[in-house]
Amino acid sequence: MKIKYIALLSLAILACKPERKSSPREKTPIRPNDIHSFSNPTEAWVKHLNLTLSVDFENRQLLGVAVWDIETKEKTESIVFDTNNLLIDSVKVDNQTTAFSLGHEKKYLGRPLNITIGPKTKKVAIWYKTSPKAEALQWLNPQQTADKTHPFLFTQSQAILARSWIPCQDSPAIRFTYDASVKVPSNLMALMSATNPIGKTSNGQFQFKQKNPISSYLLALAVGDLEFRSLGKNSGVYAERSMIKKCAWEFAGLPKMIEAAEKLYGPYRWGRYDVLVLPPSFPFGGMENPELTFATPTIIAGDRSLVSLVAHELAHSWSGNLATNASWNDMWLNEGFTVYFERRIMEAMEGKDYTNMLSVLGFQELQATITDLGPASADTKLKLNLKDRNPDDAVGDIAYEKGFCLLKTIENNVGRAQFDAFLKKYFSSYAFKSISSEEFIDYYYKELIGNKKTLAKKIDIENWVFEPGLPANCPKFTSSRFIAVDTALNQWVRGKGAASLNTKNWSSHEWLHFVRHLPNTLSTEKMKELDKAFGFTNTGNSEVLTAWLTLAINNHYVEAYPSLARFLNHVGRRRFLLPLYNALTTTEEGKKMARDIYSTARVNYHFVSQQSIDELLK
Repeated sequence: MKIKYIALLSLAILACKPERKSSPREKTPIRPNDIHSFSNPTEAWVKHLNLTLSVDFENRQLLGVAVWDIETKEKTESIVFDTNNLLIDSVKVDNQTTAFSLGHEKKYLGRPLNITIGPKTKKVAIWYKTSPKAEALQWLNPQQTADKTHPFLFTQSQAILARSWIPCQDSPAIRFTYDASVKVPSNLMALMSATNPIGKTSNGQFQFKQKNPISSYLLALAVGDLEFRSLGKNSGVYAERSMIKKCAWEFAGLPKMIEAAEKLYGPYRWGRYDVLVLPPSFPFGGMENPELTFATPTIIAGDRSLVSLVAHELAHSWSGNLATNASWNDMWLNEGFTVYFERRIMEAMEGKDYTNMLSVLGFQELQATITDLGPASADTKLKLNLKDRNPDDAVGDIAYEKGFCLLKTIENNVGRAQFDAFLKKYFSSYAFKSISSEEFIDYYYKELIGNKKTLAKKIDIENWVFEPGLPANCPKFTSSRFIAVDTALNQWVRGKGAASLNTKNWSSHEWLHFVRHLPNTLSTEKMKELDKAFGFTNTGNSEVLTAWLTLAINNHYVEAYPSLARFLNHVGRRRFLLPLYNALTTTEEGKKMARDIYSTARVNYHFVSQQSIDELLK
């Protein structure tokens, strides 16, 4: 341990050397302080990170030195960083040891790290260690990986978890570039949200560079026994050895996705676009880390039926990573735009019929969410108020699907060509900048609506953004392919045998629509008939399986319970876990089953998923 720290110290001393020529002072970000950050960017703010890390699997700990280049206002006396369960060993300001203090802990936010500086301070270096229970870090033993040979580590920094593995100004409105040097065991590979290697090194030392300014929630690190396969001139996939062939086949269309995205909204600005397929405990479908999307293995369906998720993460390279929500109250600006962009990519690749199915499925989920929350709930607004709340509360169908519905409303009223031109200019105008809901509305009036009062009233963007529920002018979504599914479903309900239904060439989306619209109450015999005909209990498609297992729980279809237990023990994606655990908690028998499964499965889940299910089962 001491030897590792001495090595970090020597590397950090080099990073702390003052620059020969200081860069010109930049203007301070004109933006109020983020309610989810202790930082004071109107006084002092970060511009570049030089990070040195040693990864200690034995103690489940990162040993780090974060050297920040900063900018300050005149008469600035301090800079504040966000931390969460970090052990701060020492701090230097322009290579001189200085005092520091940690403020009181606040729920969700951690503790502020206060460091005394002067108005001419250029560098702040922080020596620190992470907690073995750092919320952003998922340490996996070999049994929790696909190959079951080596340990694995991955991070999840969104929304405000970056502060649990790096002292930073943890707000989406603050952007910085970074370099990193990471030491890992020599039989493993390290990857970051930066320019990445394609193979292991002899000594386990890896160097990274992110030349574009990013927000802290896009800081990412993964360490494991990984392999790389190229998919095109600037794209590829990383995965464990047993998964790499399947993943490369599943993502073969990625270069065409990139081409389709660039034709819509301008050049890809990040160099490479690679995908890392993580072990099953990853809590989300994907995470749009620049240059390296983290993806759940649940999208490896064997038929390329779930690759729209990759289109979503790719779209974030414009909406989110390039033009970023200023705060988590404005999350729809990241996610609603990305859903819209994702579906435009999929339309270019698969046609309108395919995309119509995605829109209908998304709208079904949105309606269910609004029903659960209540149409008058403030949480159904696009512009949220998350003061004193966990910003993860913003993650859901409101930001994604209601945001998409607003953009579709605008497109329907102004015309696609004009809306595309507007979006292309928007992504260019706000490249590497942050934006609030109010600022976007101002830009929308200036660049798209102008003095067209009738058009403005017809769209009524303020109602969409600042009021709850769905406005009366919400688009209606239909799918001719789902109409055919409904016909088959009605035939079965009226007595036609399941095996004789015309289901040839159905996609996973059609199967999902079919399962979602089965009667809520079914006899065991009817469940068996469907299962025998279509094999739902053993399907490899996680979306369809989750819908089927939810139905099985509600109808006490015990034949599916072994599959349910395997799924909950193997998959950590919160989108699938929550509906299943929720369904189990509706009966006493189900609650007992949920607690029994969770007692063994919990260790396989990321903190984000654990937090949600702990609350549900308490």
